[in-house]
Parts: sequence; structure tokens; C-alpha cells
Amino acid sequence: MNAPTAALLLTIAASGASVSTNRAAAAPAADDAGIAPFIAHYQADWKGISVGTSDIHLTQGVEPGQYLYTWTITARGIFRIAYHDDLVQQSWLSVVDDHVRPDKYRGKEGSSTVQLDFDWKDMRATGLSETKPVDLKLNEGTQDVMSIQIEVMLDLKRGNLPKTFQIIDKDQLKEFNYAQEGNAKIRTEIGEIDTVIVTSQRAGNNRILRMWFAPSLGFVPVQAERSRDGKVEISMRIKSVDRLVPIKAPPRP
Repeated sequence: MNAPTAALLLTIAASGASVSTNRAAAAPAADDAGIAPFIAHYQADWKGISVGTSDIHLTQGVEPGQYLYTWTITARGIFRIAYHDDLVQQSWLSVVDDHVRPDKYRGKEGSSTVQLDFDWKDMRATGLSETKPVDLKLNEGTQDVMSIQIEVMLDLKRGNLPKTFQIIDKDQLKEFNYAQEGNAKIRTEIGEIDTVIVTSQRAGNNRILRMWFAPSLGFVPVQAERSRDGKVEISMRIKSVDRLVPIKAPPRP
């Protein structure tokens, strides 16, 4: 799962958070949670070259407050020769007390797979990363590389973005530092959009991820850039977005 396209999108997803809250209460309904189902389509460029597309799809789950978040990344052009299998990631998650709690994560690219199950009663995450067993202690607010994006969207909507986030990436628990840089109006293929700019950086890493979230779209991300030493390496820009009527996600595997 190391294609240039996937590198940016996985980094965006891995914007994880450690939020200290009590989440024992029942999950609220979708409207109360501030989440609305949507589908968005993006183009990814690597050093100015179009390398692929991605689609993210949020659907409502069987029970109120439950969702399925799916991200499909497809290489294109000559990159399709080397990376002919789509990268598909899915996170089954719940919104509890205005925060995201991942329940299950699945990632697959060809024969490479990652499977994580979150047991919030015993505070453990278990599963397999390729063939390596995973057994990690959970902290309140721990996210997977997909669920974190929904958590950030909710935090921005409420004006309370934490400074640090914890996520499980494959078989490791990682911490990222976050900062809200300000606002900007940007041109996109769906028009001019007012955005909130957020940066993310892992401690000790010289790569910075900068993301533009659109309040008018429920804080759906519309642009992202990963840079190193001030030079943009990979960028992602929105091509289209649609709000969906609430539909039930398929049963959990």
C-alpha cells in the first residue's frame, strides 16, 4: 500500500486524535451528530503529474449514530501498471457524545490486507496487519486511519480541534500534532469555496500535511497538500461532491 496516490490519502486519513471525553452515553442521531452522508471524488497529483483518483463515501449504518466510511483509491496512467489493484479502506464507526468511536477497520490492496477490531469494553484493538498479529491498548479517542477524518470534521464544526491525535496505522499507535492555520477562499472545480486550513505533522517528521475543509459542505475536505522542506510533493483536489439521502450501509463482515 505504498503507491504515491495512497501515500497522500492515507496520510490525510491518518490525522488521528486522542480526545479525553466520557463516551458511555448512547449514540445520537445523524442530525444531532452533525454528520450527513456524502460522496466525494478527487484527483491526486504527484509532483504535478496526475497519478490517480479517489472516492470517499459516507453512508448511514443500521442503527442511529452508526456509519460506514469507504475510501477507494485508483491509480491511473502509467502508475496503473505498477499499482493495478485498487486500495479500498473501510471504517465502521459510531458517533458517541459528539465524537467518533471506530468499531471495525478493513484495508485491502490486492493480497495485502489490514484488519482491526475495536473492543471498547476491554479497551483493546486486535487484528492482523498483513500476517502480523495486532494487539494494542486503546485510549479514549483513539482512531483508525479512516475514522479520524470524520472526527476532525466534527471537531472543526464545533470549533474545538485538539492539538494532538492518536491513531492506529496498521500495527502501530502513532501521534500527530494539529494546528488550525486560518481561513482561505480557494478555487475548485465545484466553484469558489471558503475553507478552514488545518495542518498535521507527526513529531520528528519533516513532512507537513495541509488540508482545506469546507464549512459549507459540512467540513468535507476539498484540497490537501503534503510537503517536505517547503516543497509540495503530493496534492489532492476535489472534483465533485454530493449529499446523499440517508441509506443503510451493508452489514458488517
